[in-house]
Amino acid sequence: MTRSIPEMIRGDFKCEDIAKCILGLKNIDIDAYKMLVTKGPMTAERLGELLNRERSTAYRSLQNLMVCGLVYRETKTISEGGYYYDYTALDPCKMKEKVAGNIDEWYNKMKKLVGNIDKEIMK
Repeated sequence: MTRSIPEMIRGDFKCEDIAKCILGLKNIDIDAYKMLVTKGPMTAERLGELLNRERSTAYRSLQNLMVCGLVYRETKTISEGGYYYDYTALDPCKMKEKVAGNIDEWYNKMKKLVGNIDKEIMK
């Protein structure tokens, strides 16, 4: 991962890199998101199996994805009693909107800060 904006400008990035940076995700989170998009809703246990990871690792990725709004969960009732969660990924077009919205928000905040940099830097 790059350390500065100039490194990012000079670097060769993929869409995944931008999504990870802007949304604060890890490689495993992106892999989990892709799996949910391609395979459809599933439990944390099933996701862990498909990713060759422990259920707890899949669950942490699902939590990260829910926090940034790329995944939601539905409670499913078991006929014999009890329940489980099915996790569903947001459509990739919605992910694109979230990334673009975060970039716009960041840009506007940085632009405002730069407007005062000449005064603030000399404090």
